[in-house]
Amino acid sequence: MKDEVSSKPRTPDEVGVPDPFQYMHPVMKSNYGNWDWHDRPRPGVLRHVSKSGDTIYTIRAGTQRQMDVFTIRKLCEIGDRFADGHVRFTTRSNIEFLVADQGKVAPLIDELDREGFPVGGTGASVSMISHTQGWLHCDIPGTDASGVVKGLMDMLHSEFTQEKMPNRVRMTTSCCQINCGGQGDIAINVQYTKPPKINHDLVANVCERPAVVARCPVAAIRPAMVNGKPSLEIDEKKCVCCGACYPPCPPMQINGDDSTKIAIWVGGKHSNARTKPTFHKLAVANLPNNAPHWPEVKAVVRRIIEAYKEDAKHWERMSEWIERIGWKRFFEMTDLAFTKHHLDTWTGSRKTMNSSAHIHF
Repeated sequence: MKDEVSSKPRTPDEVGVPDPFQYMHPVMKSNYGNWDWHDRPRPGVLRHVSKSGDTIYTIRAGTQRQMDVFTIRKLCEIGDRFADGHVRFTTRSNIEFLVADQGKVAPLIDELDREGFPVGGTGASVSMISHTQGWLHCDIPGTDASGVVKGLMDMLHSEFTQEKMPNRVRMTTSCCQINCGGQGDIAINVQYTKPPKINHDLVANVCERPAVVARCPVAAIRPAMVNGKPSLEIDEKKCVCCGACYPPCPPMQINGDDSTKIAIWVGGKHSNARTKPTFHKLAVANLPNNAPHWPEVKAVVRRIIEAYKEDAKHWERMSEWIERIGWKRFFEMTDLAFTKHHLDTWTGSRKTMNSSAHIHF
C-alpha cells in the first residue's frame, strides 16, 4: 500500500500567485499578448483594443477597504448583470468590472453611481488611498487608517471622479510608523512623540525580552529587574519613539492621547517613469489624532493638493514638482511651517531637503 501511494504524483500545493487564466475574461484570454492600443474614453473607464479588433472595457469604481457581506453581494450582483461576473480588485481597494459589450458600459456606470460607488481613479486624478487595516483588524494601530481615508476621500471626491490634476496623485495612510501603506505622493502616518510606558507587572509573562531588545533599532532597550520581576527599561535619551518594540511586547504601550500624533509626508514614488523612485519626506508633524473626521489633517492635505494642482507642470508627479521648485518654495506655496526638525543632519543622506538648500553638516 505504501509503495502504491508513493508511486502516484503528488498534487502540487497552491502557493504563490494563482494561475490568472482561469479567472480571465474570454476576450483577454484570447488576445493575451496581442493588444494594439488603449485609451480612456472618460475618467474611470479604460478601453483596450487588440490587433484582432476585439475590444474590452475596464470600469473602475471606488470601494471601501473593509466591506460587509451585503456590500460584497451587491457588487457581485452588479458584476453578474453587466460584466458576466468578471471583476477584480486593485491594490488601492478599487473594483474593476471587465465588459466586452460597449452597450453595457453606460448602464453599468449609472448603476454604480446609484449604488454609491463613484467611477474614477484613472489617469491624472487622485487615486483611492492605499491604507493599512486600522482599528478593525490590526493589533498595534495608533489611529484608524480607514477613518482617515473616509474623511479625505469625502473631501477629494471630485478629484477622484475627474482627471484634472497635473499627474496621478497616489496617497497612502498608515496606522503606525511601520508605514505598511508604503510610499506616496502624500502619505498620512502616525507619529509617536513619547517613549513607551512599560507595565512591568506583565512584561515577564507576555514578552520574550531578548527579542524585544533586539527589535530596537537604536539599542535603547535593555533587560532590567523591577520590583523583583524580570522586566525591561528604556534609555529615553536614545529612544526615537518608533514603536518597533510595541508589537512583540504589548505591555510597552506607546499609544496615547498625549503621545500619538499624525504626520504628513510628501514626494514618495514607486514608479520609475521619467525619474527614479523616491522616498517621501516630512512636510508636517504633530497634527492632532482627532477622530472621527481628522479636520486638521484634511486641511493640510487640501492645501498641498491645491498648490500642486495650481503650479505643477503637465505630467509632473509630486516629487518632480518639489524637486523643480525647491523645498523653500514648497513651504511658501503651501503656507506650512518649516522648522529645524525638517533638516536631515545625517551625513549619508541623499536627495533630502538639505540638498536643495545646499546646506551640509
